[in-house]
Parts: sequence; structure tokens; C-alpha cells
Amino acid sequence: MKAEGHPNYKEVQVSCSCGNTFTTKSTLGKPALHIEVCAECHPFWTGKQKIVDTAGRVERFRQKYGRA
Repeated sequence: MKAEGHPNYKEVQVSCSCGNTFTTKSTLGKPALHIEVCAECHPFWTGKQKIVDTAGRVERFRQKYGRA
């Protein structure tokens, strides 16, 4: 097998919007990665529902379909 066939696998510092940071390995090629949701704040793992409202879309939907 050729040695040049595999990408570089380096450590990457990951930071979440909730403030959690951790280190993992990736072929990304950048030393840092910013994510919006991690295992510390994801609703599936925390059991808490979190609605991310972008530009009032949830409120407009509720007004349109009459759900308060």
C-alpha cells in the first residue's frame, strides 16, 4: 500500500457554542473547529428541548397556524 494514499490525521481543538471544548483527531487540516451543537448541549443527550429560532420563523409559524 502506498504511503501517500492516506490523508494526514492530526489533533483538532473543537469548541462548541455552549462553551464546551475538547480535542479529537481529524483529517480537516485546520488546528481548530467551531461547532454549534455537541454531546453536552444536544437535546438527545441532555433530555432538554432547545429551539433555535432563526429570524423569528417559529413565531411566524405559530401565528400562521394559530398555535400559541
